[in-house]
Amino acid sequence: MSRSFVFLGGLFAASAVCATAFAATPSALFNDNCSACHQTTGKGVKGAFPALAGDPFVQGDPGPMMATVLAGRAGMPSFKDDLSDLELASVLTYVRTSWGNKGKPVSASDVAAARAKLKTAKKPASLQAH
Repeated sequence: MSRSFVFLGGLFAASAVCATAFAATPSALFNDNCSACHQTTGKGVKGAFPALAGDPFVQGDPGPMMATVLAGRAGMPSFKDDLSDLELASVLTYVRTSWGNKGKPVSASDVAAARAKLKTAKKPASLQAH
């Protein structure tokens, strides 16, 4: 943590500046990682990228949604190595509660549990050519 001093009308005021003060907002995380495909409106691109706005998958049980974001699916990239549990929880909560969506928030501990479950899940056997 660093300290800075600001001159305020004859007084010096100390303020602590933490790294968390510069953390990205949920909407910024969404815009940086998801909006290229799902659009800032959450409406997606018809025939290419699904809409998140009004989607029952997004608003229902958060488990499948967390697994999808962590592992990727059908052309969607995996974010398990790119975003922390807290960042993923922020993005998922943003999606679940934006554009009229009525999903419940997701916590960092929810994402951590989904991440652990993904690590222990049996991987499908790979096919090898003979």
